[in-house]
Amino acid sequence: MIRRTLILTTLAAALSLSACGRKEAEPAASGPPTELVFSILSAENQASMQPLWQPLLDDMSAQIGVKVKPYFATNYTSLVEAMRFKQVQLGWFSASPALQAINRADGEVLGRVVDAGGDATYKAVIIVRKGSGITLDKVLSCDKSLAFGIGDTQSTSGTLAPKAYLFTPRNIDPATCFKTVRAASHQANVFAVANGVLDVATNNSVGLIFAARENPQIAEKIEVIWSSPPLPESSIVVRKDLDPALKEKIRQFFLTYGTGTDAQADKQREVLKGLAYGGFRPADNSYLNPVREMDASENLAAARRSGDKARIAKAQAEFEKVSAEAAATRAANPAAP
Repeated sequence: MIRRTLILTTLAAALSLSACGRKEAEPAASGPPTELVFSILSAENQASMQPLWQPLLDDMSAQIGVKVKPYFATNYTSLVEAMRFKQVQLGWFSASPALQAINRADGEVLGRVVDAGGDATYKAVIIVRKGSGITLDKVLSCDKSLAFGIGDTQSTSGTLAPKAYLFTPRNIDPATCFKTVRAASHQANVFAVANGVLDVATNNSVGLIFAARENPQIAEKIEVIWSSPPLPESSIVVRKDLDPALKEKIRQFFLTYGTGTDAQADKQREVLKGLAYGGFRPADNSYLNPVREMDASENLAAARRSGDKARIAKAQAEFEKVSAEAAATRAANPAAP
């Protein structure tokens, strides 16, 4: 009787697992989704960002025939993890987190942003309070007298670019260079510098445009003392496993948005103006090669500091490989950063 009971129990468990397997597989065969979630970094704050993005998402919903709702996050890691765990299917990513989404969250670049002037790049900047007398030489003196504000650890302009282009080439570690180092959003750093809470901070050229528009009195109190070389602008990233037909509809939506000559296109251009964008252009993962190059440069610098010969050799080989790929992309597209 005991043996028979065990056999029946085992069979029941096997049938249950088989049913679960069929149930889990069903959504994959159920066709395109009926709703998409679009992730957006609340670089300023959700209250100010949602009115700017919602009209575009509404237009996307109407054109692709699938409801698109926003997902706002306050840091880049949340955006990447949300895509990794399939909580979002697409989103607006700045360059460094876009690369993280490709590497860790099965993402791919579908298009890129161009600014209101038609440029596909922007710049990282270092800001100080106007009239403070703080110069770039003072910042680089590393006398530990200044309070320094950086961006999210995954931020291209707030962290990666200043390190790769300003500090690392001079063998400066910001963690040991300043009196304090504090990570915050670009908006928070603008306010902190303008009000004297921080002496110096990172930001970017687009963030300063938003600051001047939203808080002109605050923006008037800061000045730029360093700018980086051009960086790849933000991109639209989608999950690779999104239905191909739907993915193509999304691509066409972005590439044609605001390009017509009728009243609807005029309205779309007003939406883009609110985002400080000029529109979207085609792009693929190679668009992020400059970020790969910066990452590889930072990894090589860290390896050299470690003194580990094997680690240095590996990082050197990776840097040379990535640099060659980035050079090839620039040669094929001279306008690329």
